[in-house]
Amino acid sequence: MINMDVFHGFLQAIGHLPEMAQPDALTDGDRVSRAKAVMKAKTDRGLALDLESCVNCGYCSEACHFFQSTQDPQYSPSRKLDLLRRVHARETSAFAPIRRLFTPDITADDLRAWQPLVYDSCTECGRCSLVCPMGINTARGVNVMREALFEAGLAPLELTAVAQEQAGRGTVFGVGPAELLNTVELLRAQGIAVPLDEPRADVMLVSTVIDVLLYQDALAATARILNHLGVSWTLRSAGFEAANFGLLAGDEKLQRAATARLVDEALAIQAKVVILPECGHAYPALRWEGRMPDGSPLPFEALAVSEYVGREIQTGRLKLLPGDASRTVTYHDACKLARHGGVIDEPRAALKALGVTVIETVPTAEQNWCCGGGAGAFLINRASELRHKAWGIKREQIDATGANTVAVSCASCRLNFMAGAEQDAWPTQIASVVELVAAQLPDQPA
Repeated sequence: MINMDVFHGFLQAIGHLPEMAQPDALTDGDRVSRAKAVMKAKTDRGLALDLESCVNCGYCSEACHFFQSTQDPQYSPSRKLDLLRRVHARETSAFAPIRRLFTPDITADDLRAWQPLVYDSCTECGRCSLVCPMGINTARGVNVMREALFEAGLAPLELTAVAQEQAGRGTVFGVGPAELLNTVELLRAQGIAVPLDEPRADVMLVSTVIDVLLYQDALAATARILNHLGVSWTLRSAGFEAANFGLLAGDEKLQRAATARLVDEALAIQAKVVILPECGHAYPALRWEGRMPDGSPLPFEALAVSEYVGREIQTGRLKLLPGDASRTVTYHDACKLARHGGVIDEPRAALKALGVTVIETVPTAEQNWCCGGGAGAFLINRASELRHKAWGIKREQIDATGANTVAVSCASCRLNFMAGAEQDAWPTQIASVVELVAAQLPDQPA
């Protein structure tokens, strides 16, 4: 059960994040030069093609939850790359000397105006790219814009504060090895074996601050499933935090350092698999962005926990007790897992194994609507109203199924669902895939 007092305490902590940030003291000229340097360095052939290919058809706006929930043209996905397009036109395009004559340079005020466009109103969900007839990867362009704004000292203070904490102290919301140990001891007191800092293990489990503080049942459920399967696994104190605020804020140096902590620990214990928690952005941060120091692929497999559990069910190694067919469940596909990562069949295999009646949303799978809270948007205080409007599309989509439960496989989605449900007095139960599976293990505790 979720402790609502802890949930509300977490929300209050988010409200105080801006007070903790230490903004860079830069002149406007420095901000512009720093931002432009990032944009130019990141504009490779693929990004240049994306910037030059937009035909202004408007399909991306039809796919964007922020545009559709507000009908505000500033939230059109294609518009979010306009500053990047201007820099490319003036600095890196084939006809830059000519285009520089009639294309205005960007200003610090432009950068400030774009901050809410690439942070508050974009979760980098990728739905716009899915429908784009030119195949433009808008999410990648937005990520470059975040890196440019962070370098210019213009990332939102909330994300800046947490990124500075993670980079400076190695903690997130004050959670480090000591807090992890406290949670492990709580789970052990419940009779759940939780290996910690084992020198060798086939599987390394990583977690997030949200699971340690709030969703401890998800961590307990994962531990029970791994114990039931009899695999050799462990958590590692020096590399357990999968949340990567370098990726969210646009701090590439921190992004690489946070990933390296996990990679180093996995290599130290010779892990064959690293299981990522129910966390959308942690998945691409390690699986798609993670590399060895020499740039080579990681020597282990990185799997989302719902992906891992679904695979074990599909192979027949994990069997569950019969469930209640009268219970109706729909599944919310986390964008980074489904649309970006192709993790679609595995969570559904897990839900079907529960014996419940699974009802798909329309649209579903890779076309599913984003919840509105990903990519750090949930932490930006001024974005709460906009975020809630976007979540309304998701709520209506789930209500249309008639299901009494929505299963999620991302803690950020779960947070946004909980906040939206509380604000709207929404009666639909919000459940974690891994917790639902653990509740039907043959050896579940009485």
